[in-house]
Amino acid sequence: MTTSARRSAPSQAESVGRLVLDPTRCTGHGMCAELFPEQIALDDWGYPMIDPNGIPRRLEKHAQRAVKGCPVLALRLERART
Repeated sequence: MTTSARRSAPSQAESVGRLVLDPTRCTGHGMCAELFPEQIALDDWGYPMIDPNGIPRRLEKHAQRAVKGCPVLALRLERART
């Protein structure tokens, strides 16, 4: 994760949810990191490392695009409880 992403971590109230990866489905295509680099980086083998902080409202559309873009449906958006 980038340093700026860690500094601007949203509070629980500002977060729309978080990304959850199913590691048994993920095959390391890297599409999620291409579509949502603000919160997803790739490890040395091409598998995603997801920022554990919540997704700020301003990045919600980007998170949804990454979920929809996963070719093996290994990523989902878990909504914050209100």
